[in-house]
Amino acid sequence: MCGITGLIYFEPKEPSQELLQRMTDVIVHRGPNDSGFLREPHVGLGFRRLSIIDIAEGHQPLANEDESVWITFNGEIYNYKALRATLIERGHQFRTHSDTEVIVHLYEEYGEDCVKQLRGMFGFVIWDRRKRKLFGARDHFGIKPFYYRHTPESFIYGSEIKSILAADGVERKLRTESLLNYLTFQYVPEPDTMFEGIRKLPPAHTVTVYPEEGTVDIRRYWDPMFEPVDRPFAEYVEQIRETLKDSVIHHMVSDVQRGCFLSSGIDSTAIATHMRNIEPIRTFSVGFEGPNNETGIARQTAEALGTDHYAKVITQRDFFATLQTAVWHQDEPVADPSAIALYHVAGLAAEHVTVVLSGEGADELFGGYRIYREPLALRPIERLPDPLRAVLRRLALMLPGGTPGRNYVLRGTTPLERRFLGNAKIFSEDMKAELVKAGREALGSYKNPFAIAGDYYARTKHLDPVTRMQYIDMNLWLPGDILMKADKMTMAHSLELRVPFLDKELFEVARRIPAKYRIADGTTKHIFRKAMEGIIPDFILNRPKLGFPVPLKDWLQGAAGGDVLETIRSGGIEPYVDLKRVEQMAQAHRSGQGDYARRLWTLYIFALWHRTYMQELPQPAVATAL
Repeated sequence: MCGITGLIYFEPKEPSQELLQRMTDVIVHRGPNDSGFLREPHVGLGFRRLSIIDIAEGHQPLANEDESVWITFNGEIYNYKALRATLIERGHQFRTHSDTEVIVHLYEEYGEDCVKQLRGMFGFVIWDRRKRKLFGARDHFGIKPFYYRHTPESFIYGSEIKSILAADGVERKLRTESLLNYLTFQYVPEPDTMFEGIRKLPPAHTVTVYPEEGTVDIRRYWDPMFEPVDRPFAEYVEQIRETLKDSVIHHMVSDVQRGCFLSSGIDSTAIATHMRNIEPIRTFSVGFEGPNNETGIARQTAEALGTDHYAKVITQRDFFATLQTAVWHQDEPVADPSAIALYHVAGLAAEHVTVVLSGEGADELFGGYRIYREPLALRPIERLPDPLRAVLRRLALMLPGGTPGRNYVLRGTTPLERRFLGNAKIFSEDMKAELVKAGREALGSYKNPFAIAGDYYARTKHLDPVTRMQYIDMNLWLPGDILMKADKMTMAHSLELRVPFLDKELFEVARRIPAKYRIADGTTKHIFRKAMEGIIPDFILNRPKLGFPVPLKDWLQGAAGGDVLETIRSGGIEPYVDLKRVEQMAQAHRSGQGDYARRLWTLYIFALWHRTYMQELPQPAVATAL
């Protein structure tokens, strides 16, 4: 696990050592063990290393035998040993035992199609001296980040945006359309970022840069498309068991100590169980003061598995004290409160291990979110004749908000494409029309959340509603929220996080499972629960999914609510949002007239981000407590 950065000039000048040093120094947390550079006309590669595999010989940039192909690589390739053996049979000569060198020779053998051979997580660039091109790639699911800035003069890239901001002449300017979408999604959906001119290379995409021609070509090499096949239930159960076990074994390859995040749910418990069957492990959990503290269940699970368990209870003061630092590490605002809980559990784990495995991705693969049950619940009203549904909708709109049944009728008479955008929908378009100032004129013409999701809905017209929802989350929620916070909050502590559920071999099984096996018996992830019977403790099998339940609503009704509002006022965001409207929301929330916690939090994180990246220098923030 590492950090990469660099640039290509479209004229034959050589990047300075001082520039590359500056771009790599700002991401030292991603790789505190080593650094390296390559400079020549047109090209500059920078690298920070966190030593995981082949600690002694894995220095980067790394080259092939004649130094015609150079690479900097962030991630882990889990099938590298098998690939290495095949490449040796074909005559390739290796100087190290690292997975990085495997990519170099794989590129020599297959060219840009080398990415199709890789099983793992990655963001890398290859400088091909013979063909005079830079080739970059991001892994299938978007586990590792890859940002870039393309102008007529150059192509700048990095594992984090802050490296790009450290380059000469890069202006920090907010992208208004990204703000509008952030207010709904609680993150900026790919390929955009909150910065004008800086983009994300989407998951499963490659980028090829020809410096002498000044051209950039971006292509998609894989699509996480579901293709359900009606086969026996028991057959899928056995495939899940065997493939998940194999994935965990592959994800445990490292030359350093490993551990596992452990919550009270089935996903992390399944990973920890498989790990514990292989070797003694350490597990880590966090919770919050109060009735939703999950550390007790996690400790009970750890005792049942026989792990060396560590837990931490996060106080309100702890939570707010780390916010500004966490926001700096995020690069962009991500208004998921559980990101801060993840920051704390990563800090706890980093005191004991260098690598942790975690359960991200299981819900997207196997249908684990409660909202996926909605199509089944709405089926009675959706089966009614269209004229009758139209009448019911008009009647429902006449009823006061909160009337029993009103929301059910409205959702049941709204097409899936207009009601589901993923696991977060903070502000509606009508709400944004009242709230935003700068960009208000764009509300009628920008590529709004429904248009963004519409691109993915258009590809899935042949699929059932539940599977279409999962595809939306695979392309939006998973990379935009889940994996973004997973990478940034762990790398903030120089901790490598691995996600065995997001393995392309396991996805090959999951994508073929019919929806009737995923959502059944009144529960989500039904077939996965059945697959884990007899493997994980029974008391975990049917526990509802909680994640990191942050008591945000209660906190913002107390003194913290006033401090949050003050930060919003002083964060420099008044040109973008109507602060009077924000104050009305805050007052209504504190007086119990409505739950505005997530909306206030979304604006609060935006204000913190704006203060950090638009008003101050992009450097690590000093943690301050409320």
